[in-house]
Formats: sequence, C-alpha cells, structure tokens
Amino acid sequence: MKHNHNHDNAPAPGLQLMPVRFEFTHPTATTVCVAGTFNQWKPEAKTLHSSGVGNWWKETALAPGTYEYCLVVDGQWMPDPKARESVPNPFGGRNSVLKVAESPAAAHLADAENLPLKNNTKQKSKI
Repeated sequence: MKHNHNHDNAPAPGLQLMPVRFEFTHPTATTVCVAGTFNQWKPEAKTLHSSGVGNWWKETALAPGTYEYCLVVDGQWMPDPKARESVPNPFGGRNSVLKVAESPAAAHLADAENLPLKNNTKQKSKI
C-alpha cells in the first residue's frame, strides 16, 4: 500500500459559521420570531429581542448557504420586508430568501454587487 504524500484524504475543516442579524420594525408587535430552513421552521427557536420602541433584532450564526424563512409576528407568518429576494411557498404566501456567504469578504462583495453604479467623474465646463 502506497502512502499518500499529498494528504488528499484528510478531513475537510468544519464549516465556519457566519454572523447573521435579523431586524424588524413594528410599533405594536408583542412577539416576533424567525422560522426557516435553518431551524426546522420552529419559530420558538429564534425569538427576536425588542428594543422597547418597536425595533426587533436577533443575532445568530449560520453555516454558509441559502435558506428560506419567514417572520412570525404575534402568531402571523409573513415574509421579511427587508429581504432582497423571496419565493412562493406551498401555503399561497411567500418565504424570504437568505444567502449566507462563506466569508465576510464574500458577503461584502455580494452587497457591493447590489449597489447602484455611480459616475464620480465630473466634467469641468470650459468658459
């Protein structure tokens, strides 16, 4: 048996979890949760925190990938109004889509690709 000097069969390091922050604003909500493919659609698994003035947030860490989710506001399921993308769900509503990048640099690049282009060159007028 030959020894593999390249160590190609070494186990791959575990996936790095990336920080994700969910934010939602609703002036009269009493409970806000997030449910999706990352928590087996169990809203009680990810309850958002209230700032006391209608702003809700939750920080968590997820493995890189694409996830579907909904916000659950006082028991009512709804897509995230801040989500860039959504898809139809089997219940006649919509699920928000969350894409978690493999690194902070990749996330920054993905965000930059969605910004409008600006022309920063100014032409001087000749008088």
